[in-house]
Amino acid sequence: MRLVGERISNPEKYKDDEDSDATTFYSDPSLYHYAVFSDNVIAASVVVRSVVMNAEEPRKHVFHVVTDRMNLAAMKVWFKMRPLERGGHVEIKSVEEFKFLNASYAPVLRQLESAKLQKFYFENHAENANNIKFKNPKYLSVLNHLRFYLPEMYPKLDKMLFLDDDVVVQKDVTGLWKINLDGKVNGAVETCFGSFHRYGQYLNFSHPLIKESLNPNACAWAFGMNIFDLNAWRREKCTDQYHYWQNLNEDRTLWKLGTLPPGLITFYSKTKSLDKSWHVLGLGYNPGVSMDEIKKAAVIHYNGNMKPWLDIAMNQYKSLWTKYVDNEMEFVQMCNFGL
Repeated sequence: MRLVGERISNPEKYKDDEDSDATTFYSDPSLYHYAVFSDNVIAASVVVRSVVMNAEEPRKHVFHVVTDRMNLAAMKVWFKMRPLERGGHVEIKSVEEFKFLNASYAPVLRQLESAKLQKFYFENHAENANNIKFKNPKYLSVLNHLRFYLPEMYPKLDKMLFLDDDVVVQKDVTGLWKINLDGKVNGAVETCFGSFHRYGQYLNFSHPLIKESLNPNACAWAFGMNIFDLNAWRREKCTDQYHYWQNLNEDRTLWKLGTLPPGLITFYSKTKSLDKSWHVLGLGYNPGVSMDEIKKAAVIHYNGNMKPWLDIAMNQYKSLWTKYVDNEMEFVQMCNFGL
């Protein structure tokens, strides 16, 4: 609210006068491009700041931040007030600016708008009464599903690193662009060990279509830090595949919620396994993640409900996030942010 108030008080200062030199960076495939889709201003700024502070050549890094209409002004004011000190380029757009994303094209948008789906998520049915995930509004957010449209949103780019807004980047990650994906579309860290986190946990293998198309023992992988080869994605027509499965799941019988299950199907046999040190998960729910593992990690991920900006965050991990909060930003100082 303070950010929006700042824009209203100083309209001239925050006019949308995009620097034409800056816009050339946004579509230059020789640079390092990141996608961050978020309605959380401080979380998005921590992702961007952590990348830049640990980058060897920060001026070559380009961030494509997409938010919703409600948070667009605040996001723009933040990055205008706090430009990246070491360089780097931030493009901020609202999801509404991508005109091709409409309910007639994207099945998930049609489904998100349906009263039936909202009822499925939020009514207190016995099957989901004890599952806190069903109470999380992110599952009804368009921003959560934008990741399936990267090649169309950024048609001039070849590769892109997708980052969730609850990650912190601790090292220079440009090595990800140099990894040979062997023609695969998605580079991701696998999450299975023993019988855990395999396809059978995320998808309904009693459904004949799932059963005949996929292996329940296939290893799942993490969404939240993914290097995507957008040219391979276009060649393999992955968005069409995603649409095919999303249409079939209108009645929620193939999977219940989220973006990981359709991701596992869309990029089945199209995912290259990355070394685990690239992406360490669990800082938002697992108190047992070792500090040794965390120190070696390029990216740490606060997946789970205990986000680092919340009071319920785990204290042993919180400072790894708060060190990247811009405490010199006057509005952060004015807010009781609990850092």
